[in-house]
Amino acid sequence: MQDDQTKKKILLVEDDVALAAVYRSRLELENFETREVNNGEQALQAATEFKPDLILLDAMMPKISGFDVLDILRNTPETSNIRVIMLTALSQSKDKERAEALGVDDYLVKSQVVIGDVVERVKYHLGLAPQ
Repeated sequence: MQDDQTKKKILLVEDDVALAAVYRSRLELENFETREVNNGEQALQAATEFKPDLILLDAMMPKISGFDVLDILRNTPETSNIRVIMLTALSQSKDKERAEALGVDDYLVKSQVVIGDVVERVKYHLGLAPQ
């Protein structure tokens, strides 16, 4: 169990509020400090203010898409090293390739994963799970 000093911070960027709530409660259950935002503009602001260890990023969102958010994060010195897992409905390989070209750490298609899989990937990328 992590204590409060070492709680890893997760920024959850998802415009589906119901889905975001489900992910948030599961992540908090796993003892992560979680902040939820619902569009790309808020995501960029929260990335610099909240300083998350990892961002779960939806691709299709209002204002700024997840791809653009990822691009901006990777090109901003203070956010360039934050781990980013894209969690998206886009299952086309061209979308995954685009995310990889922009420097995503992981790309998960919502229809192909359950929340437990997502939590496992989060833990893996934060070095909290067996490799």
